[in-house]
Amino acid sequence: MELYNEKLEAEFQSKIDSGQNIEAKDWMPEKYRKTHIRQISQHAHSEIIGMLPEGNWITRAPSLKRKITLLAKVQDEGGHGLYLYSAAETLGISRAELNEQLNSGRAKYSSIFNYPAVTWADMGAVGWLVDGAAIMNQVMLTRTSYGPYARAMVRICKEESFHQRQGYEIMLTLSKGTEVQKRMAQDALNRWWWPSLMMFGPRDEESVHTEQAMKWKIKLKSNDELRQQFVDQTVPQAELLGLTIPDPKLKWNAERGHYDFGDIDWEEFKRVVAGKGPCSYERLKTRNEAWDKGAWVREAAMAFAEKQQEKSLKEAS
Repeated sequence: MELYNEKLEAEFQSKIDSGQNIEAKDWMPEKYRKTHIRQISQHAHSEIIGMLPEGNWITRAPSLKRKITLLAKVQDEGGHGLYLYSAAETLGISRAELNEQLNSGRAKYSSIFNYPAVTWADMGAVGWLVDGAAIMNQVMLTRTSYGPYARAMVRICKEESFHQRQGYEIMLTLSKGTEVQKRMAQDALNRWWWPSLMMFGPRDEESVHTEQAMKWKIKLKSNDELRQQFVDQTVPQAELLGLTIPDPKLKWNAERGHYDFGDIDWEEFKRVVAGKGPCSYERLKTRNEAWDKGAWVREAAMAFAEKQQEKSLKEAS
C-alpha cells in the first residue's frame, strides 16, 4: 500500500509539474485536499465578511451613483463567496459545515476585515488598497493547480479589478476636492496602509504553508514577493493622488529596483488573526445575526427545490 501511494503521489506531482490541473475526481493526497479546503474556505469567508463594512456605507454614500456602485460591489462579493464555497464543496466538504465553521469563529478570514470603516474615504481606500492587494494574490490563483478554484478565480479577478478602479476613483475625487476631503483621503490611507501589507500573510521565514504550497502550485509567488510587488505598484499611484504613504522608511532602492519600506507590526498582525482585532467581535456577531434572520429564506428555497424535484420525478415517470 505504501509503494502504491508513493506511485500515486509521484504521478500527482508530475501532473502538477507539467502544468496540468488537478480536478475534483482525480486522486490527490489528503494533505492537498485539506490545504485547499482551508485556503478556499478562508477566501470565501473573507468575501462574505468583507460585505459587512461596505454594506454599512450603502445608505450613507454621498450620491445615488455612489450608492448604486457600492451596492453592486457588495453583491459581487456575495457572488464571489458562492463561487468559492461551490469550489470547496468539490473537495468533499458541505456548505453547511463551511458556514458552521465561519459562524462559530473556528474558521479564519482575512485579517483586514477586522478593522473599522469610519468615513466615506475608507470605501475608497478599501477598494484601492485592499482589493488591490487581493488582486495581486488572486491573479496568480487563476493558474493554481486545482481546476475548480482556478476557474472560479477568472471571473472573480475581473470583478475585483473593477472594484480596485472604483476605489481609486473615489480617492482621486477626494484628493482633488476640498482641504477637508483631502485630509479625509490621507487619513484613510494612513489607517489602511499597514493592514493592507499584512494581508499577504507572515514573512516567508515564518510561513508554515508557503514551501508546500509552492511545490503544489497552490501559490506561484511567496508572501514577501507579493508584498513587495504591491508596494512597488501602489507607491506611484499614491503620488498621482498627491497622498503620502505613512512610512518614513519608504524610499526607492535603485540597486534592488524596488522600494524599501518599514517594518510591519507583526504583533498586531498576530492579535488580529487570533480574533482580537478592533472589529473581530462585531463582525462575527453581525454575521450570526444575519444568518439567523435569513433562516426563513433558506428554508423557503429548500422547500421550493424539493417541490421542483418532486414535480420533475412525476413528469419523468
